Amino acid sequence: MIDPALAAAALSAGPNPLSQRERDVLAVAADGSTIGDIALRLHLSEGTVRDYLSTAIQKTHARNRIEAVQRAHAQGRL
Repeated sequence: MIDPALAAAALSAGPNPLSQRERDVLAVAADGSTIGDIALRLHLSEGTVRDYLSTAIQKTHARNRIEAVQRAHAQGRL
C-alpha cells in the first residue's frame, strides 16, 4: 500500500531531472567523499565527476554538492 499523500507528492514532482549517473555521483558524495574517492568508487575520471556534480548542482538549484544531495534527497530524487 502507498500513502495517498506520498503518491500525490511523487506525481506532482514530475520526472526526475537528474540522470542516473548524476544520482549515482550525488549518492556517493552524500558521505562527504572527495572528488577522487567518488571517481575511484564509480570508475570515472575526476573531471567527469566534477562535470556530473556541476550539472546536478545546477539542476537542483543548489549552491554546492552538499546542498544538492540534501535537495535531491528531500525531493525523493535520490
